[in-house]
Amino acid sequence: MKKVLKNYKGTLILLFSIIVGAIVGFIMKEDATVLKPLGDIFINMLFVIIVPLIFLTITTSIIKMKSPKRLGKIMSRIVIVFILMSVISALIGVVTTSRFELVKTGNSKVLNLIDEKSEINEDLSILERTANLLTVNDFNTLLSKDNIIALLLFSIIFALAVRKSKEKGEYITKLLISLNDVVLNIINIIMYYAPIGLGCYFASLIGSYGKNIAVGFLKTFIIYTLVCLFVYVVVYSIYILIAGGKKALKRYWSHIFAPTVTSLATCSSAGSIPVNIKSTKEMGINEDIVESIIPMGTSFHKDGSVIGSVFKVMFLVYLYNTNPSIWLVLGVSLLATILVSAVPIGGGTISEMFIISLMGFPAGALPILTIIATVIDAPATVLNVVGDSAGAMLVGRMVDGKNFLQEEV
Repeated sequence: MKKVLKNYKGTLILLFSIIVGAIVGFIMKEDATVLKPLGDIFINMLFVIIVPLIFLTITTSIIKMKSPKRLGKIMSRIVIVFILMSVISALIGVVTTSRFELVKTGNSKVLNLIDEKSEINEDLSILERTANLLTVNDFNTLLSKDNIIALLLFSIIFALAVRKSKEKGEYITKLLISLNDVVLNIINIIMYYAPIGLGCYFASLIGSYGKNIAVGFLKTFIIYTLVCLFVYVVVYSIYILIAGGKKALKRYWSHIFAPTVTSLATCSSAGSIPVNIKSTKEMGINEDIVESIIPMGTSFHKDGSVIGSVFKVMFLVYLYNTNPSIWLVLGVSLLATILVSAVPIGGGTISEMFIISLMGFPAGALPILTIIATVIDAPATVLNVVGDSAGAMLVGRMVDGKNFLQEEV
């Protein structure tokens, strides 16, 4: 129990501060806006660190990337399974959130928060929008939270240039890795203030927009959890039946409890790898498949995060009363998860800024997405972990045929 509390300490403190902030907002109502500057301090500190965070995490991730061993058939099937499962998860999230309005505002003040830049961009052609999204015309504008996509592209190009320089780029590599460690420690320091900052921000939010937004967060958590439960029980069972029929289904449910409990206890996909590998091997899947898909899945396959991205997008869609196409929501949600999934630390913040930038929402919406990420963290982690075991079944069938299951270990 102590270990569980230790792993969830940060999340529990943030949730407690949000609840306290909500209570203060309900009591003080519009007077709670006096606390907004304390929330702005936290938001501004996040904004200041976003640019170096994105640049350094993306560049160092690419620079340190080593060429994976070619496992041929296994690797290609893993990629296919990851993509298919991610798309299905995103579609489930889109269908669910399109049927249930996550938050109601009806408040003109919310609509006034939308960036003027997004209104201006409506007159541009698709090619002009693409050019403005991917590039900037001056280096100093690249170092802005308003040009996240251009910064991502520049970071990738910079990292590839460093790799191409080989030994001449070694000094830059060491410098970037050192700077990245420093920036991550800066984030850790900032997060000490997060309970106060988010609590005050939430109090101001409730005071300004009333109970609707608080109910929206609660509704989002409940609906998201139910969706995760549906995917966990129904969708994954369908995957297993497709892979190996009733025999595979029995094996799967006989061994999936340990990874489920571990992911809930640790709230960490990486921390669940040893147990997940052991349990998936015990299902009877060849170990070369298991030892490839589970570690890879931790970085590149996150059903819970994909569905979470859809919920984040749609929460803002309802909040700001916009009307994007389903395909835009689907595409942004997938890209926001997949493109930053290899970033070990800070990927959540980058993903959320990616959503805000592509959807044209104001940067001030970032704390709202941070709150959503906090409340859905536990069920998201379960799907991120268990989804890899279900994926291993599908890969096993594709690689080894219908008799892919070995004797139980």
